[in-house]
Amino acid sequence: MTEPVRRTGRDESVEERADRMWGELIQEVRVAQTGVQILFGFLLTVVFTPKYDDLARSDQIIYIVTVVLGASATGALVGPVSLHRMVSGRRVKPYAVRWASRMTFVGLALLLATMTASLLLVLRVATHDGFVPWIVAIVVVWYLVCWYLVPLWARRGHMRR
Repeated sequence: MTEPVRRTGRDESVEERADRMWGELIQEVRVAQTGVQILFGFLLTVVFTPKYDDLARSDQIIYIVTVVLGASATGALVGPVSLHRMVSGRRVKPYAVRWASRMTFVGLALLLATMTASLLLVLRVATHDGFVPWIVAIVVVWYLVCWYLVPLWARRGHMRR
């Protein structure tokens, strides 16, 4: 008597897998989109405050870079929605999922850069102290741990099993 074959993973077609992965990706993007859009919206208002003219030129440059990063992150994180809308019904979902996943990854990297620059600007204006770069570096390391190292560690641990 032979032992039954034990399946690992899901038993799904390429299309079913693409549908599932698309749904998961869109849920992830919704979380990131909300954060980046709120941050970007806030950044857009700063230039219209009286305090903006009092900022040092270097802080104004950091602000401009931060706004451009925020706009870029927003574009990358909204991109999957546009991609889905334009290719929906064309039977290319597995391909679309790969591209949407790439856009999301780029969007998260741009969000990391946006949050880093925002934190740098706010702490420079709020404290004017030399320890600001150290605080920003510690927070960036925390982001890297949470956003990249833990997921990679979990993926590697799962793949060993």
